[in-house]
Amino acid sequence: MMARARLAAALILAMAILSCLRAESWDPCIQVVPNISYQCMELNLYKIPDNIPITTKMLDLSFNYLRHLGSHNFSSFPELQVLDLSRCEIKIIEDGTFQGLNHLSTLILTGNPIQSLAWGAFSGLSSLQKLVAVETNLVSLSDFPIGHLKTLKELNVAHNFIHSFKLPEYFSNLPNLEHLDLSNNKIQNIYYEDVKVLHQMPLLNLSLDLSLNPLDFIEPGTFKEIKLNGLTLRSNFNSSDVMKTCIQGLAGLKINRLVLGEFKNERKLKRFDRSFLMGLCNLTIEQFRIAYLGEFSGDDTDLFNCLANVSGISLLSISLGSLQALLKDFRWQHLEMINCDFEKFPALKLSSLKKFVFIDNKGISSFDEFQLPSLQYLDLKRNHLSFKGCCSHTDFGTTKLKHLDLSFNDVITLSSNFMGLEQLEHLDFQHSTLKQINAFSTFLSLRNLRYLDISYTHTRIVFHGIFTGLVSLQTLKMAGNSFQNNLLPDIFTELTNLTILDLSKCQLEQVSRTAFHFLSSLQVLNMSHNKLLSLDTHLYEPLHSLQILDCSFNRIMASKEQELQNLPRNLTWLNLTKNEFACVCEHQSFLQWVKDQRQLLVGAEQMMCAEPPDMKAMPVLSFRNATCQMSKTIISVSVVTVLLVTVVGVLVYKFYFHLMLLAGCKKYGRGESTYDAFVIYSSQDEDWVRNELVKNLEEGVPPFQLCLHYRDFIPGVAIAANIIQEGFHKSRKVIVVVSQHFIQSRWCIFEYEIAQTWQFLSSRAGIIFIVLQKLEKSLLRQQVELYRLLSRNTYLEWEDSVLGRHVFWRRLRKALLAGKPRSPDGTADAETDPQEATTST
Repeated sequence: MMARARLAAALILAMAILSCLRAESWDPCIQVVPNISYQCMELNLYKIPDNIPITTKMLDLSFNYLRHLGSHNFSSFPELQVLDLSRCEIKIIEDGTFQGLNHLSTLILTGNPIQSLAWGAFSGLSSLQKLVAVETNLVSLSDFPIGHLKTLKELNVAHNFIHSFKLPEYFSNLPNLEHLDLSNNKIQNIYYEDVKVLHQMPLLNLSLDLSLNPLDFIEPGTFKEIKLNGLTLRSNFNSSDVMKTCIQGLAGLKINRLVLGEFKNERKLKRFDRSFLMGLCNLTIEQFRIAYLGEFSGDDTDLFNCLANVSGISLLSISLGSLQALLKDFRWQHLEMINCDFEKFPALKLSSLKKFVFIDNKGISSFDEFQLPSLQYLDLKRNHLSFKGCCSHTDFGTTKLKHLDLSFNDVITLSSNFMGLEQLEHLDFQHSTLKQINAFSTFLSLRNLRYLDISYTHTRIVFHGIFTGLVSLQTLKMAGNSFQNNLLPDIFTELTNLTILDLSKCQLEQVSRTAFHFLSSLQVLNMSHNKLLSLDTHLYEPLHSLQILDCSFNRIMASKEQELQNLPRNLTWLNLTKNEFACVCEHQSFLQWVKDQRQLLVGAEQMMCAEPPDMKAMPVLSFRNATCQMSKTIISVSVVTVLLVTVVGVLVYKFYFHLMLLAGCKKYGRGESTYDAFVIYSSQDEDWVRNELVKNLEEGVPPFQLCLHYRDFIPGVAIAANIIQEGFHKSRKVIVVVSQHFIQSRWCIFEYEIAQTWQFLSSRAGIIFIVLQKLEKSLLRQQVELYRLLSRNTYLEWEDSVLGRHVFWRRLRKALLAGKPRSPDGTADAETDPQEATTST
């Protein structure tokens, strides 16, 4: 009895404490956009939170336990436009559940084991355009109460148990329906009665996806006179005979885009009888795509006869063997062959073809001429092709070509000057090996060319007239090549319209004094990763339009005082990092200029001294002009003193910044943060920070305010003071971008050590680690504390793929939203534990 009494008392006390808490203080939902968008996924919710604003337009309640949706369940959100109820264990949806949601355009019910769906479940959705009911135990479209949704454009009922393709009569009330996804259901047979509604009231823009259904039979005449925008049949047939029979059942269909074949990971048939395509003769097709079929049996000379009148055809991962000459009367305008197997280059003779894409194909090594008199766009990249004589109109059988891509191939011998190809506007040779480019003015006739890429083509520029004739060129990329005597000569005299020039990694040691004299329109110039010894600004003086100049990763020591005034007036971005600066009194004017031009210089804090030895690897900004005024006698007498003071200073410096940090935490600890996060990174990772991190976070939704040294630090204030006062004290969190460059940077490690102290001192602080690349453990173990932290804590890994990027930004945003004030009046500051990242060692 005593134990029960104590338990009851404890429960009463707990309930009393909980009753005193405001709902806002423990609401777990993440406010993505204040008063607009809220994310409440995976929070074990059994009902909709009470304190979500009435103005909410986007609400994500996925992965919760909302098993029963009653009448007017969402009437508190009249402005709602997108509602995600994926995998919420929903079993019952009553009449009027979504009543009042007049603005709702997207409703997602994926992955719910619905057992009871009332006929009025979707009433009130007068603006609904997209309904997703994937994996909802749906067995028939007739039982799906959506006949009143006149605004519906997309219906996705894939991955269900639908056995019949019969389209109910209510489809006649859906005039705006454009996409119906029935893929991965149980449909085996399609009869005329199933599509009767389409005969009575055609939906001209309707696209059907029936992929992954085990089709056995389509009644002949079922689709006769029916017009569809698209039909997809992939991985549907268990045999070539079944496939042939079903295609014959499509006779009479008029369709804009037909897709046949299989999926890469859903291969049912290894070999196909070419006769299955004969059934396409009875269809009217505008565009045709066939994907992931095995080898065709039989002769392929008339393989595509039934497709002679399509405007576009796409072949993906098809084994075609030796494709014979295609007939001249085919009216194809667009032909695409990607990742196919050939025995030799296809002999094409298509008079109407305008665009030919031939990428990543196998089994061929040499290029054969073809006759395509109307061709305007030709893409032959990544085929390992060799061209013995390139390029003229006789190679491609056309004089109308505007786009030519021969990149990522083997040896290309330029034996002609593009005779007959005068209309070319885009030409790409990158990562192919060019030969005879110096023999004569190869590009003389290309007066309309606007884009030329010869990067990494193993080209050594000797002939000064190599670019003669390119009077309209706007972009020239020639990175990764070389020049005679490592000298950039006067080879751009006719490129007066050039706006972008890439000369990176060309082993340049010198530049002709007049090399850039005719490039008055140039806006971007990349001279990085060369061997330049000085910043000779006289070279860039004629570039009146220049805005971006990259001279990083050279051997620049300094620039003369009189030359520093010659930089173009429009220059807004100058990168001099990773050079070999001499921090000596001889270059005092240049060093002072660096300090004065921090807004112009990108990563000025990462500009390091290479000389003298005592300043090696020290920031250029740390150079003090006062030392140059001291006499030699004073310097020699002060050496011992300076050494002693340095030792003491280092110790004081180390503890000074920690004390500074502690004082700042007390001063700013209770105030609001100016920034959402302070970013610590290596200058060599700056491109990623600018192009990926800043762009996605500051320009995204919601926007986050990042603290970046090159933009937000106060000029004239010591770097360390800026780091502490502007970086740590005014930021809610710290983002550490870890890479091999980061580990090797003393300055980055310093910032990281201060960040550790900051995290310890500030109760609201948090450090988010982002690993850009796989790190060598031997290199990582050099920084013991960092190695231990990465081994024991959660961090984010960057993966440059569509899925990887999506997951990365989603998790990073969730981490940054944790602790962010939920409303402008600051009444709710709920913390979220961002433990969603993947831990790895």
